[in-house]
Amino acid sequence: MTLGLNRAVVFGSGAVYWAGVVVQARRVRRHTGKSTNTRPRNTKERLLWAGWFCVVVCWLALPFLSMVKPALPGVAVLANLAQPVGLAVGTLLMVAGYLGTLWCYAAMGNAWRMGINRAETPDLVTRGPYRLVRHPIYFFQVLMVAAIALLLPSLLACVVLVVHLVCVRVKAADEESHLRALLGKTYESYCAQTGAWLPRLRRHAPPEALPSPEHSLK
Repeated sequence: MTLGLNRAVVFGSGAVYWAGVVVQARRVRRHTGKSTNTRPRNTKERLLWAGWFCVVVCWLALPFLSMVKPALPGVAVLANLAQPVGLAVGTLLMVAGYLGTLWCYAAMGNAWRMGINRAETPDLVTRGPYRLVRHPIYFFQVLMVAAIALLLPSLLACVVLVVHLVCVRVKAADEESHLRALLGKTYESYCAQTGAWLPRLRRHAPPEALPSPEHSLK
């Protein structure tokens, strides 16, 4: 029974999350008339998109693969995590990750983009979670993908988490490099006051010194 609930949480969360990404992209494009940069523009982005595609496919497929006999590698060793504690913690992470993502969408508004368009000159978003961290959407994604490994533990679930971590770290580094080149000292000041994934314990300047809320990459 518990394993069935775990499968339902994993598949349902994946379907809702990625359908939400599609809805968000269409909404922003409809309101702004501009592309949300959903198409990769170079080899590195194509590789990143391929990595994320694998994450999405595995996220949706794992509930069905977990029914296959013999079980996926690692299931027997980690099966105890798929008990009520794993269900509770995994579901909590899924819900927290999705609600956090919606918070990010609200903070970014029509500035939300999936990728980098070097012909655009974005400003900074410093409201909501972006007042504390620079990549909150990626952080909340990691929470949700980590929850998969708790709900349906297997070697494949762990590989998916590692692939996702690599993708978001590379993507975040590219976005920061792009914004540093465009915004210079303004972005450096913002970086000095915020953490990449988690809030800084001590800031180099008071919150009032942050740039005024505007647009940014996610």
